[in-house]
Amino acid sequence: MLLFFLCLLGGYLLGSFPTGYVMSKLLKGIDIRKFGSGNIGFTNVLRVIGTVPALVTLAGDIGKGVASVYMGSFFSSFIPTNPCLVKGLSGLTSIIGHNWPLFLKFKGGKGVATSAGVFLFLTPLPFLFSLITMVVVVGFTRYVSLGSIIAAISLPFFIWIHSGTQLIIYLLLSVLTAGIIIIKHRSNLIRLFLGKENKLGQRVKIKKE
Repeated sequence: MLLFFLCLLGGYLLGSFPTGYVMSKLLKGIDIRKFGSGNIGFTNVLRVIGTVPALVTLAGDIGKGVASVYMGSFFSSFIPTNPCLVKGLSGLTSIIGHNWPLFLKFKGGKGVATSAGVFLFLTPLPFLFSLITMVVVVGFTRYVSLGSIIAAISLPFFIWIHSGTQLIIYLLLSVLTAGIIIIKHRSNLIRLFLGKENKLGQRVKIKKE
């Protein structure tokens, strides 16, 4: 049980590393949370700082999800329980860590990229279909938030189509993850409804205090 707890704690701490926040501090000396949407993820970093820092942020956030599940996969052989449960919960704690990071007083991102890393490892083919769904939605609408929400909702469906109830743990995990992503996008949903959501490619001017 102790090793299981340490594995989950490790996933949370991995997820808590605020890639976008660190990039904005290193490159611009700013707190990314004070600009644009206030989010520390890829889209806001893209709008505020630029393409390369945003891609580094995206890779780092995806990497956190992959690393947490890999860690769970490694330790699952030493933990007397279902390996899928260990890997899935390790991934879930990394998503929780990203959204509510210890290092930023529990005010983090929205979990899309970290969730992508988790399911890229756990359910590669359903994740690919979910990613394609997101790309299509963003391509037509230019709303990353809308694409993220629809992709998150579609992932449980693709997992069920691909594996039925054989991967019930991952299916339940995907439903829970989709719920978290929708909750974290509440403000985006309001702006989408009001027609005030920023589209992909719009930039934010930095005005330092």
